[in-house]
Amino acid sequence: MEFKVKPIPSSSQPITYEADLCIGCNRCVQVCQCDVLFPGEKTPIVMYPGECYYCGACVMVCPVKGAIKLTHPLMNQARFIPIDDDHQS
Repeated sequence: MEFKVKPIPSSSQPITYEADLCIGCNRCVQVCQCDVLFPGEKTPIVMYPGECYYCGACVMVCPVKGAIKLTHPLMNQARFIPIDDDHQS
């Protein structure tokens, strides 16, 4: 059986692959609880980027550090700045 797929367009790109590092083991495809990934020829294909839960399971299961990058939406990228006790009002 042969499948022909086309990724669904989305403004978000939660998962990106470093093609030089990815070994094509597809562990990320198997562990994805949202089924947003599909096996590809070199790297998996992010089929449904808008459905990603940003759980990080794909990154955690990857045997090659840096092969997968998970980028959270801007509104979820919080940074806490320490308060300087000398300058409090």
